[in-house]
Amino acid sequence: MNDYPEILVIDDDINIGRLIRLYLEKEGYSVECVHRGDTAVEVFGNTNPKLVLLDIMLPGMDGWSVCREIRKNSNVPIIMLTAKGETFDKVLGLELGADDYIVKPFDPKELMARVKAVMRRSEPKEKISTLLEFEELEINMDNYAVLYYGKEMELPPKEMELMYYLASHKNNVFTREQLLEQVWGFDYFGDSRTVDVHVKRLREKFPIDAELPWKIKTVWGVGYKFEVK
Repeated sequence: MNDYPEILVIDDDINIGRLIRLYLEKEGYSVECVHRGDTAVEVFGNTNPKLVLLDIMLPGMDGWSVCREIRKNSNVPIIMLTAKGETFDKVLGLELGADDYIVKPFDPKELMARVKAVMRRSEPKEKISTLLEFEELEINMDNYAVLYYGKEMELPPKEMELMYYLASHKNNVFTREQLLEQVWGFDYFGDSRTVDVHVKRLREKFPIDAELPWKIKTVWGVGYKFEVK
């Protein structure tokens, strides 16, 4: 039997940690709580949880730094917990690889809905047995792998799913709201800026190459498409 926690909660507020643990355990999840950022990185490496709830304001190492460290070796889903509701903080968290964010104070029921949604999306059974091939690009949803110029690219699950969805509907234009619905699901609580951040990260990993007949293109005033000539 694996005694490792399914969810790692990283929050410096002991009372909030206890409250989150209470709700998570009521839903049947096993939980580990950590209250320092530097300790959290070590605990994560030793336990390999299925999801991380990560506060930004932490002693020892802030949440953004913890997120960076986790993303060096893992694509585990991360939900940022923050008292800061400014757009900059949300976007920074997403750019560093977080899958979602929730602003304190939050409704525990909303947090549980987000946790369930992210956990559901990350389950292997949700993967689509489909292979897409383009020039110098291969997207394999059987093992969530992308080959670019023969090199395997490391993509977090949500970037992978967005790339696949656009590429599987080549030359079709989608609004941000349509992409949120199709890729993130009806139960996603974020806003359309989430799509922009993920597209930006994909473009950094797959920059426009004039030699290739495909690219992720912005259709101004509408949204995005995977254009194939």
